[in-house]
Amino acid sequence: MDQVPNEHAEGGQPAARVEPLRRRRAQQAALDDLSKAIIEQLQQDGRRAYATIGKAVGLSEAAVRQRVQKLQESGVIQIVAVTDPLTVGFNREAMIGIRCEGDVEPVAEALTAMPEVSYVVATAGSFDLLVEVVAEDDDQLLETINKGIRAIPQVRSTESFVYLKLHKQTYTWGTR
Repeated sequence: MDQVPNEHAEGGQPAARVEPLRRRRAQQAALDDLSKAIIEQLQQDGRRAYATIGKAVGLSEAAVRQRVQKLQESGVIQIVAVTDPLTVGFNREAMIGIRCEGDVEPVAEALTAMPEVSYVVATAGSFDLLVEVVAEDDDQLLETINKGIRAIPQVRSTESFVYLKLHKQTYTWGTR
């Protein structure tokens, strides 16, 4: 374990101002059973034809297209190509546990502005934030941690969990 206090706080970067996450809007959206069924179809195959989805859920192709557009615009869904970072030149991934002093929101906002950071979540427990970093190699990972994450003034300490082998990654958990 590499628990290291933040020694770079003095020259830290200001917290970046970013647009609020679409997830906040999505949490407020009420989903009916048809929208949930469409989401489940897209979780299985994001490229599934609207006509095929329509047959599965009992709607026309146009109705499915309209619902998918509304789900995207409201931030409920996002359709993207999911890659294995190793196959596209990113040879190092890590989850970084971060302990903060004071309000975690400015830290979270600054982290979301970093291109190497793919995931930021506030937590209850030993860490205030968990951050996933995707890097080309160990040098880039180290630079991201030392000159990026630890340079944020409110970061008190970090602990890195370097990924060795991915056993499961799924996006088909359905809706509830």
